[in-house]
Amino acid sequence: MVTSPGIERGAVLRDSASAARHLARICFKTGPPTRTGVELEWTVHDAADPAHPIDRGRLRAALGPHSPTTLDDASPVQPLRHGATVSLEPGGQIEISTPPRSSLAALIRATEADMDEVAALLRRAGLTLGRTGIDPHREPHPVLHTPRYRAMRHVFDQRGPAGRTMMDCTAGLQVCLDAGEPADLPLRWAVAHSVGPPLLAAFATAGRHAGRATGWASARMAAWLAIDPARTSPVWSPARAGADPVASWARYVLAAPLLCLRGDGPDWTPPPDVTFADWLAGALPRPPTTDDLDYHVSTLFPPVRPRGYLELRYLDAQPDREWRVPLAVLAALFSGPETLRAAYRVSAPVAHRWHAAARHGLADEALAAVAARLLDLALTALPRLDLPPDLHEEIHRAVRRRRAVAERGDR
Repeated sequence: MVTSPGIERGAVLRDSASAARHLARICFKTGPPTRTGVELEWTVHDAADPAHPIDRGRLRAALGPHSPTTLDDASPVQPLRHGATVSLEPGGQIEISTPPRSSLAALIRATEADMDEVAALLRRAGLTLGRTGIDPHREPHPVLHTPRYRAMRHVFDQRGPAGRTMMDCTAGLQVCLDAGEPADLPLRWAVAHSVGPPLLAAFATAGRHAGRATGWASARMAAWLAIDPARTSPVWSPARAGADPVASWARYVLAAPLLCLRGDGPDWTPPPDVTFADWLAGALPRPPTTDDLDYHVSTLFPPVRPRGYLELRYLDAQPDREWRVPLAVLAALFSGPETLRAAYRVSAPVAHRWHAAARHGLADEALAAVAARLLDLALTALPRLDLPPDLHEEIHRAVRRRRAVAERGDR
């Protein structure tokens, strides 16, 4: 990919070509793949009664100076001791986002320390972190009421209850990987998607919601898939395997309806069914700017989202320190071109099976078989991650355990 000349931040966009150039510049920053990041989300519960609703005042008191401004507009938003920032999802879920690091071991150790800090802050307030990808105890209950979240609820409510479930009850594990050199981007983009269904199946934790078995291995992903395919379906698919990632992303972004239209007042609800391409064509009173386009991108939630790096968004939250396992698996699969090519060959036949992965998990024989083969590849590549011996052994054992589950199927 040849990077286009920069467009001034806040500049008016007049046509789709200028919007596409801006997207190429901000969403696909290519170069040597050296860094990895992670974002962890958790539902938050009363330690004595996990089904009890949590209000914003209790969360604000617990997080103190680490509170995001959506919770406390006067907060200094102090990062945690090892650099992670704290944010809050609409239903009160806590997320920590780590600075990317070139050493996976350093990333894991720093993230563990910041996770422990958050857990200690909550524990002093009688709160605890959840262990699964969807709230197993409570129905959707909004905690934050920003203009963005009010607009999202209004738009999603037109399509049914899944939007509120996603906003208020789900928690994910997001792995962030460099896009890579321009020549390598198409393969890295394809593999980021193609391994998604089998790894979603292998690491599904979201089977129980609001006190009931859902019948889904990942009710979290089920909620995402049910919202709006124009903003949550995958950008890449086997049927479009040869398409340029940058051009594909630009088409996806411009074709997606607006979810929020920012203004000075509290109501950011957009006119119905107006896409960003429509806005460029004059559908609204003023033309959009690059800031508007950046904000629109933040309202799109495909399983893999380019943000300068590749943000892999399809994994459920994991209990305790188990998040290290899918993180290491993905880092290993992306650790070299031969492993990447092998991962693609293995996963391409099931790359379209997002719904089956969410519904059945490893009870789906085809997904279980591919998951086992991907975990074998990860075990072979794990030494490339240069983990300390104790951490390597812990993760190696955990991947082998998960591989054994995949081999027999979750039946």
